[in-house]
Amino acid sequence: MVKHKRSFCFRLSNVLLLRPRTTLLSLVWPRAGGGGRWGGAVQRKSIQLLLLVLAYCNGFTDASWWRVADLSLDVKHFHRDNRSFEICSENTYFTQHQREICYNNPELLKVIVNAANIAKYECQSYFQNSRWNCSVKRGSEILYGNLDDNGNRETAYLSAINAASLAWTITRYCTKGELTMCTCDHIQRKKHSKWTWGGCSEDVNYGIKQARQFVDPQEDRSSSFGLMNLHNNEAARRTLRAKMQKVCKCHGMSGSCTTRVCWRRLPPMKQMADTFGSMFDAAALVKPVENKGVIKKLKRKDSQYKKVNKSDLVYIAESPDYCEENDSLGIFGTRGRFCNRTSYGIEGCRLLCCGRGYQTRIRNVEEKCNCKFVWCCSVKCDTCSVRKDEYICN
Repeated sequence: MVKHKRSFCFRLSNVLLLRPRTTLLSLVWPRAGGGGRWGGAVQRKSIQLLLLVLAYCNGFTDASWWRVADLSLDVKHFHRDNRSFEICSENTYFTQHQREICYNNPELLKVIVNAANIAKYECQSYFQNSRWNCSVKRGSEILYGNLDDNGNRETAYLSAINAASLAWTITRYCTKGELTMCTCDHIQRKKHSKWTWGGCSEDVNYGIKQARQFVDPQEDRSSSFGLMNLHNNEAARRTLRAKMQKVCKCHGMSGSCTTRVCWRRLPPMKQMADTFGSMFDAAALVKPVENKGVIKKLKRKDSQYKKVNKSDLVYIAESPDYCEENDSLGIFGTRGRFCNRTSYGIEGCRLLCCGRGYQTRIRNVEEKCNCKFVWCCSVKCDTCSVRKDEYICN
């Protein structure tokens, strides 16, 4: 039920955002109503219906915060042109709870936008050669994510990469001193004989706490979909914490290592994207466990496999067929995609083209060649015409 409410409200909000004036007029003044007293009655009923629908959707529109990545915002201009409060008010991206956080902590918005863009880049980079390339289609637009939120593996990956990206970005901004509410991690850790703690350890626990408070309250804990997202959000944050790296630097005369100072640093987000890719492949299909008609938890659907642990990704529905275009699900299909003729992997023409075959296109392109280093200090290259074979899915 929650999933269908999300889908309905998100589509309604898109219609109102894309065609606000004409759509509202058509809703409150139906052509069939005619004029006169009857037309006025129809108009009043239509307005009442519209207000009920908007009240139903208020604070519940899909509100996926990470879709702000599709707005191509420049975070440097938020405070200068007052974009913060303008974007904070968008219930297309934020729930009521998130809007309040946004209003109360305007400096956090630049972190949210940056986190969304980092997650989008890493997701699309990781899946660029897959049938689902981390993008969806809405009309003529190309958007980031999965519009239907149907609880499949792809939804699980999106939850993970975005939850981790927000925690990662908050932590990194704290370290760089770009957030006034936090600094480095000053927890006293166990002393070691060969090295000492020092430097500026990144406070991942603070980043995780703030990200959890922003992301998790939007989920419905009484639905399978909400429990799935909450599990995947936490699995991602646990994985991020587990991947923290120890970095050391030696101090001493003439390169000697008299003193070795170490601190904790975040892993690169590309590493996290790759890790979530492995978790995506090993994700567990789960089902709800009810008690007196109320969903309490999720458990693995196939009892032959081991129980799901807190660091596993889970999903509740099988993925759709990404081979063929499906406008209702926002699926592009793979027709017209470039493939690798010699590969047996997912990017290979056999798999990516879904058995439909492919076409070969020959192009002559100009590339830099015969590059030489010239003292000092430049590189000079010739321009060569190179023949390239491209393979495109039927």
